[in-house]
Amino acid sequence: MTKVFAWSPIRELMKESGAEMVSKDAVDRMIEFLEVEAKKITNKALEMTRHSGRKKLIADDIKLALELL
Repeated sequence: MTKVFAWSPIRELMKESGAEMVSKDAVDRMIEFLEVEAKKITNKALEMTRHSGRKKLIADDIKLALELL
């Protein structure tokens, strides 16, 4: 799988959430999780887009997908 999320911002986010020290493996695992979840959300949102007869995915599609998942 191609890495989509940048390593440094994810590590910084984890540190801002209270982790004083974060290993490379922990950041890599978080990135893997985020990529999988982003794909699930996008696929569900695309169902909403197509159901509405649109081609463009919009923020409301994401919002609804999150509510449904």
